[in-house]
Amino acid sequence: MIVNITLPDNTSYDITIDSLKKMAFDRKVVVVTNPTISGFHLDYLIDKLDAKELSVVTIPDGEEYKNMSTIESILAHCFEHKLNRSSLLIAFGGGVIGDMTGFAASIYQRGIDFIQIPTTLLSQVDASVGGKTGINNRYGKNLVGAFHQPIAVYIDPYFLTTLPKREFGAGIAEIIKMAVTFNKEFFNWLEENDLNSEENIKIAIKKSVETKAWVVSQDEKEKGLRAALNYGHTFGHVIENETNYNTYLHGEAVGIGMVMANELAVKVGLMSEDEAFRVKKVLEKYDIPTKYKIKDVEDFYEHFFLDKKSLDNRIKFIIPKGIGDCEITDKISKDIVIEVLKGFLK
Repeated sequence: MIVNITLPDNTSYDITIDSLKKMAFDRKVVVVTNPTISGFHLDYLIDKLDAKELSVVTIPDGEEYKNMSTIESILAHCFEHKLNRSSLLIAFGGGVIGDMTGFAASIYQRGIDFIQIPTTLLSQVDASVGGKTGINNRYGKNLVGAFHQPIAVYIDPYFLTTLPKREFGAGIAEIIKMAVTFNKEFFNWLEENDLNSEENIKIAIKKSVETKAWVVSQDEKEKGLRAALNYGHTFGHVIENETNYNTYLHGEAVGIGMVMANELAVKVGLMSEDEAFRVKKVLEKYDIPTKYKIKDVEDFYEHFFLDKKSLDNRIKFIIPKGIGDCEITDKISKDIVIEVLKGFLK
């Protein structure tokens, strides 16, 4: 299965959903991965690669290492192996690896090519597609980065066979996000089908990738429509920041954030309580967290302003309009938001 993404400047690339095929490159190639993925799958990948010169840089595993120090280590490897502007980086791992490899590729000698080979469900259905790259800092998540599109994405469902249950659930949260914001029919399908089935997960990956590609093709740099893909993220990023990125997986934080966004949507009359319950029920079907205890409501609220979607001291919220549509708004009063947040104090 191949999904093509065509961008506003008429560049395009293919997203291939299939077993990895042999790939030959007449240039230097560096694979960026982590010890976990390396232990499970590096031999499988290396067997598929033929390059002028091939090397591997292994970086620490975890969101807490998604920082400039790790980027420096990737760049140092590139310099030591004398990569030039025709060289290639391959991101081999989850969303953290993809974000950092893409960012390193965007700034090495002012930009070189990279390929995404995502190994987690979350990165296969969302993070690997669309060219968002970046790192975290003490002010928040992905606040330093660049839009730098890969030249290809290869999604091999085989990698999911070694994925821990929590990581699988974190990916499903992003699948549910796509359905709630853009595709009611897809959400109905998710309610009725079990994604633990090999055939069903392939269908869900394809539907999610098609949705992401359609959105990015219309709004590559998140001037409007693409911001809708941040449904659940405005709240989720605060949760990740408050818990130092080591309590919840990204998709888990997004799952909780979706529940919070739904409560806000119910409060302002855009979503029924029944629809909010249906979304929560599908999340819980895969053991995705839906509860979070806020310690300080005012402090949680202030964290919103560190989000890159905030503009001129106005917080931009992505809230669903029922199931299958959403609204991007910066016109919700602080009082209403605080009232919703208070519901998560206990």
